Amino acid sequence: MRISDILRVKGDQVVTVPPDTPVVRLLEVLAQHRIGAVVVSRDGTSVEGIVSERDIVRALAARGADVLAEPVSIIATTQVRTVAPDAQLEDVERLMTERRFRHVPVVTDGVLSGVVSIGDVVKNRIDELESERTTLAEYITGERS
Repeated sequence: MRISDILRVKGDQVVTVPPDTPVVRLLEVLAQHRIGAVVVSRDGTSVEGIVSERDIVRALAARGADVLAEPVSIIATTQVRTVAPDAQLEDVERLMTERRFRHVPVVTDGVLSGVVSIGDVVKNRIDELESERTTLAEYITGERS
């Protein structure tokens, strides 16, 4: 399975914030969209960074509440690993596990085209297992059509 298959089911909506967005506004964006990370982008199509709930927690622990007034560019990860839509899901799973990423931006011809989260990967894996279980149960009971 390819990343494009995940995006086809999930959709390609990506929430971005400009680098000068205050961290307190970032918290509002995360809560509003019920997501765990956003891509940092001035134009909504380039990837300048990524910032997650974990980044906020670490910054708060290190510098206190003053971080809430700082721009997200201060706490964002700027060395972002991206994947192409034709990347194999297994390769992205491995990347996420080895690098401890929970979100990976998808880039097509230099343009941000989606984000895959660990939740998307887990959901896909559960769906695959359910399908296999159903197929095996139908085979065993002779209920295949």
